[in-house]
Amino acid sequence: MTSDTTRAPHRAPEETPDDHDPRAMRDMQAALELVRSSTLELLTGFGRTPSALRVRAGGVTVEAEWPVEPTTAHVVTDAPVAVAAAPGSTPVAVELDGHQVRSPAVGILFHAPSPGAPPFVSVGDTVTPGQQLAIVEVMKLMIPVESTVHGTVSAVLHDNGEPVEYDDPLFLITVTEGS
Repeated sequence: MTSDTTRAPHRAPEETPDDHDPRAMRDMQAALELVRSSTLELLTGFGRTPSALRVRAGGVTVEAEWPVEPTTAHVVTDAPVAVAAAPGSTPVAVELDGHQVRSPAVGILFHAPSPGAPPFVSVGDTVTPGQQLAIVEVMKLMIPVESTVHGTVSAVLHDNGEPVEYDDPLFLITVTEGS
């Protein structure tokens, strides 16, 4: 007599990696690197820095919080601002006249995609909405700074590699009529 029932394969009990096993440590480091890179990719999709983030992977939870900036703390005044000048020259005072592109986060401003590369934009360049103007680096996370208007770059307000605060004006753009 034959039976049509199928037996489930025998499974060995779950093994827990030994804390001193180099292979297990490499696997754990690779998993943590995957979580880190995925989290950084997720953060670049936000329009602004979130107030908190919680990531769960298996039995591990990673939480991060950023200080919340009061919305009334950043008041634009008519005071002149020093503009990044050519090396060896004196900074020039410029009125903040035009559309201001502001920093999306606290970090280091970079004008180019990599050291030695030409800047994304220079004074006099025409820009369009969504065009990348710079990068703000926050803890190895590269956040793009993009234009939201059509126009011409009229001023670059910070030097390459300079620390910037959240909502600092970075560029002035003279908006093109009809945009």
